[in-house]
Amino acid sequence: MKSSIALRKLIRALAVVAALASPVLCAGAGPIAPPPWQAPSGMLRVWGTPRAADIVGRWQGGFRGTRVVTHLTGSDIAMAALYTGQADIALIGREATDAEIKAFEWVFHYRPTRIEVATGSLASPGRSPALAVFVHRDNSLARIDFATIASVFGAKPAQGARSLRDWSDLGVSGEWSRHRIHLYAPDSESGSGAFFRARVLGGESKMNWENLDEFAEPARTPGVDVAGRDVLRALARDRYGMAIADLAYANAGVKALALRSDGEFQPPTRSTLIDGVYPLRRSLYAYINVPSHSAPGATVEKFLRHVLGAEGQHALEADQGGYLPLAKEAAQRQVHTLDELPK
Repeated sequence: MKSSIALRKLIRALAVVAALASPVLCAGAGPIAPPPWQAPSGMLRVWGTPRAADIVGRWQGGFRGTRVVTHLTGSDIAMAALYTGQADIALIGREATDAEIKAFEWVFHYRPTRIEVATGSLASPGRSPALAVFVHRDNSLARIDFATIASVFGAKPAQGARSLRDWSDLGVSGEWSRHRIHLYAPDSESGSGAFFRARVLGGESKMNWENLDEFAEPARTPGVDVAGRDVLRALARDRYGMAIADLAYANAGVKALALRSDGEFQPPTRSTLIDGVYPLRRSLYAYINVPSHSAPGATVEKFLRHVLGAEGQHALEADQGGYLPLAKEAAQRQVHTLDELPK
C-alpha cells in the first residue's frame, strides 16, 4: 500500500512539474537558462493552498496599488510555479520538501527564501492544524516528552534510550500495565505524517509498524481531511491506544496530552500556538525567489511587510477558527529576515 501511495504522489508531482515547466524547457542538450521570474510591473502572482483564500483576500484588500493575481489550487503546484517562474510567492501550509528545494536549486542554483507569515490553526482541518498526542480518556497519563514519543512510535529508540512498547514502560499502572501500547496515526507519507516524522523522529521513515495502524485520506474525496477523525474514533474504542492527530476531530472518548520538546510541558491551546511554545504547532509560509546577489522584487517585499505588519496580522484575527497571527516578536523576526536580504 505504501509503495502505491508513494508512486501516485511521484506521478502527480512529475505531471505538475512537466505542465508548468514546459514553457521554459528547450530541446537539445546542455543546461537550461533560468526562467524569467519577476512579474510584470504592478502585478503580484500568489500561488498556494486553497485553504488560505480567505486570508489572502483580506491581505489583498489592504494592499493597494498592485493587482494581486491568485492561483490557490495547492501547495505542491505553488512550489512548482515558483521554480518555473510563474509565481512570485508560493504560500503553503507546510515546510517545503527536500525534493521541492532541490528542484528550485536545480533551476536557479540557490535556495528559495522562506518567510513565516501566520501560525497554523488550533483545530481547523486543512489550515495547518497543530498535531497532538492523544490517549483514551480513562488513561491516567497526562503529559509526555518528545524522547518518549519517539521511543514509542519509532522503529528503534534514540541513542541511549530503549524502545517503549508497553504501558508499564510509561509508568501507567493498573490494568494498563499489562497491555501493549496500540498506536494510531495518519499515513506516514501524508502531510501530517511527514511533519510528525520530521519533528519527533528526526525524519526517520521507519516506525513501530508492528503496533501501528495508519489511516489515509480516502482517494475518492480529495481535499477532505478525515484521516484524523478516523484515527480518533479508533482510539475512543481502544482503552490501550495512543494516537497522533489534530484537534479538529477530538471526541469525548479521548484526551490530548501536554507535550515537551525543550522547556516546560505545554498543552495545545490558542495561546501556546501563537507564543510558539507548543512543540507541534505548524505555520503558513511564503516562499520567494531572492537571488543572493540582488534584492527581492519590490512588490513582493512590500506585500510581505504588509502581511507581517499590524494590519496584516490583525486580518488573521478575523479568520475565526483558521490561521492564527504570529506573536509580535515572531513577526518582527520575519521582518528582520526581510531587512537582511540583499538591497
